[in-house]
Amino acid sequence: MGDLQGRTALVTGASRGIGAAVARALDAEGVNLGLASRSGDDLGIENAVAKSADVRDPAALEGLAGATADRFGGIDILVINAGVGAYGPFLDLPFEHLEEMIDVNVKGAIYSARVALPYLVKSEAADLVMLASEAGRRGLPLEAVYCSSKFAQVGLTRALDHELREQGVRCTTVAPGGVATDFAMGRGRTPDMPELSGMMPPEDVADAVLYVLTRPRNHRILEVAFRPMSEASMG
Repeated sequence: MGDLQGRTALVTGASRGIGAAVARALDAEGVNLGLASRSGDDLGIENAVAKSADVRDPAALEGLAGATADRFGGIDILVINAGVGAYGPFLDLPFEHLEEMIDVNVKGAIYSARVALPYLVKSEAADLVMLASEAGRRGLPLEAVYCSSKFAQVGLTRALDHELREQGVRCTTVAPGGVATDFAMGRGRTPDMPELSGMMPPEDVADAVLYVLTRPRNHRILEVAFRPMSEASMG
């Protein structure tokens, strides 16, 4: 396994849910952190640069990336996690929800990669990890636009793998099934949903990210897909 001590990671959507779990897991491994979230929460992590940065705003992302690189000497890891969801029949979804999913999940992922990669290509041990979803691998009912946005993330990561492999940047999609967070609450999810009890905790996803990042540098993991035992497999 690779040693993450002293490397620097930029994590988007870092203030809660999967992003916060990933940030805390990386901190425990001695990773320096740049934390992007709309709240600017530093999660109480000492070796972190935290700024309010909406992934729809490239200038805000550039400011955080620059501040992180200035403090820690560069950026080695990008974890693209920020995302929003809304579930329901396609014709019932308000246009503002459609636009937000495309703007945050698609444009935000593209902007995050575009801002961080100039730093990653200078690293001797660089990784880009896209937190996508099982919804980016299968078309699912009541998730048409969310699936569209997650398919875009998977496609972006696969394309970047082709472009960046020879520059030493490993690009990986992590695609979990249901995770028990406050994601999409009030937009198709409710706190009393019985399905939540069977979903995975966000720390399980953070463990998958650590697995990807700690593989020997002579190979790369292209995709990690996993689901809770409570969810049926789909063809």
